Amino acid sequence: MNAIRNNIPNAITSLNLLFGSIACIMALTPSCTVTTYRMAFLFIALSAVADFFDGLVARLLHAVSAIGKELDSLADLVSFGLAPALILYSMMANQDYYPWEFCALLLPVFGALRLARFNIDTNQATTFTGLPIPANAIFWIGFTDWYAQHTCPTWVVILLIVLLSLLMVSPLRMFSLKMHNLSSLRENWAQYLQIVATVAAVIVLGLPGLAVAIALYVLLSIIKREK
Repeated sequence: MNAIRNNIPNAITSLNLLFGSIACIMALTPSCTVTTYRMAFLFIALSAVADFFDGLVARLLHAVSAIGKELDSLADLVSFGLAPALILYSMMANQDYYPWEFCALLLPVFGALRLARFNIDTNQATTFTGLPIPANAIFWIGFTDWYAQHTCPTWVVILLIVLLSLLMVSPLRMFSLKMHNLSSLRENWAQYLQIVATVAAVIVLGLPGLAVAIALYVLLSIIKREK
């Protein structure tokens, strides 16, 4: 029974990897449409749900393990690094941006560096160093949903790829949405503002509002660090 209990979180993490792999396949489907891309977004979202619950279940079952941590990072790299990169690659390739679409592959490369550093850093329990890789995926879901329906200069897309890649490995301290004292507005003002602004942005803009939300997250992290 202990063996089964200890592997339940790993099974959920494996679902994260499975959903992320399906998102990659959807991204590379020939003649992709906006609907196809949004199906890929859905599977990335399912990966995020699994990513949330694997850690929660591991703590509830007292089944936290070193292998679980490594498996989680491998799954996150596929679901939140490679999958959004392939969606962006596919969109750029469909718009005949050769060879610039290969710049999208910087995202999983820098995402891997981000995850590797996270695994050996013991100071990222309540705050993060650099942009978390799930936040990277959220940004690209928002941006690529807009990009699938609009034109955008190639240099702007490449600039965003480089910027997000560097943010993942930057020394910028970024706050976590986890709040230990829910009643403390002074302590959690950035978290509350982030949540409200994200909901508002998605209601007003739809999925592209997610990209705006992550841009705000970076800005709030800079402001909070300066205080």
